[in-house]
Amino acid sequence: MVLFDSPRNSVAPLAARMRPQTRDEVVSQDHLLGEGAPLRRLIDGAPGSMSSVILYGPPGSGKTTLAQLIAQSGSREFVEISAVSAGVKEVREALERARFDLGSSGRETVLFIDEVHRFSKAQQDALLPAVENRLVTLVAATTENPSFSIITPLLSRSLLITLRAHSDQEVGVLIDRAVLATHGLAGKYRVDAQARDALITFAQGDARRALTYLEAGVALLSEGDELTSEILAKAVDRVIASLDGDTHYDMASAFIKSIRGSDVDAAMHYLARMLESGEDPRFIARRLMISASEDVGLADPSALGVAVAAANAVAMIGMPEARIILAEATAYLAVAPKSNAAYLAVDAAIADVRAGRSGPIPAHLRDAHSSALRDDRARESRQSAPYRYPHDYPEGVVAGSYLPEALQGRTYYEPTDHGFEARVRQSLSKIKAILWGEGQE
Repeated sequence: MVLFDSPRNSVAPLAARMRPQTRDEVVSQDHLLGEGAPLRRLIDGAPGSMSSVILYGPPGSGKTTLAQLIAQSGSREFVEISAVSAGVKEVREALERARFDLGSSGRETVLFIDEVHRFSKAQQDALLPAVENRLVTLVAATTENPSFSIITPLLSRSLLITLRAHSDQEVGVLIDRAVLATHGLAGKYRVDAQARDALITFAQGDARRALTYLEAGVALLSEGDELTSEILAKAVDRVIASLDGDTHYDMASAFIKSIRGSDVDAAMHYLARMLESGEDPRFIARRLMISASEDVGLADPSALGVAVAAANAVAMIGMPEARIILAEATAYLAVAPKSNAAYLAVDAAIADVRAGRSGPIPAHLRDAHSSALRDDRARESRQSAPYRYPHDYPEGVVAGSYLPEALQGRTYYEPTDHGFEARVRQSLSKIKAILWGEGQE
């Protein structure tokens, strides 16, 4: 358990010294700090605004900073617990301290729990009475989706606030501020443009990471020296020159296009560059799942299963071992046969629907209790063309039409001759011969 104390006049790390002390020093989260926004009201201590909150956002997005700013409103006590190391005992001790402070001096407590998703159900349950009775104002921070990681009773008693990662421009502002601020580097060092760009690239929206790398870089300098990308590379053990000019989306694009082009070596190269630049492995896993459906499709139906399994494994294991899982999935997708037929099929169908090309559902396909079948004409239509159960026929397929009348004969899915989809193409040809053969007589 840690009690908050301002680190600006101490030997605290640069990221801690540069932590904003007022709302005006916060350079991001404009969508949450605008006039009248709930988070701004909490920080400003507006009447009736105090409630427990859950701050959900990526690492380095300012969750701890905002918790401390909330605590400062009304001179509340700030007590911090890390869910990584704390248990039910530590939670109860913090609540007892809050009860004592409230009873003896009337001083309220903000209980900040970092990484709250790591708390078990029992640990989260222990917080409920104190939150409900407002013994403490709970500010819980998590990088995981609260809908899955936080129990429903606690979630329903809290205000959920979603933070976004810092933009590149905002990270640049924080770097520049740290270089000049008296409680930062106090202008003792210079940072050249290439090193500044590299810090922004490495940060990937994480302000703490940017300032930690900056501090590591200037530690190799003498006062008055300039931090270059070469010096920074030595400090953070990264080859910065290879990342010049690469952006988050450019790298992801090159990675996916290499998989689509079946160049496994290029795909591995871009995977390595993303990992070494600090890319979130979960983002890479999500891109692989999309590629499995968009680019491989039914040419290899197992591809999506491989990508989903990889995403789950990455989430459970984390770096550095996650790189091995991502490499396996990347190699599988890159060498797999490719087809975008399913992707094109659904887009073509959506285009027809958006253009108004649809029509009533054929009577024999409607639910037997549908209100659309209650009039005489609808009943007669269903009786003249009753639904025929495909499993009652030898081939498992029966002649008939399933599309609305206005779209009869429309083809959306056109399988390729690649991989498993070649077999699908042959089967589909036989299926359509049965569907359309008798249906045209």
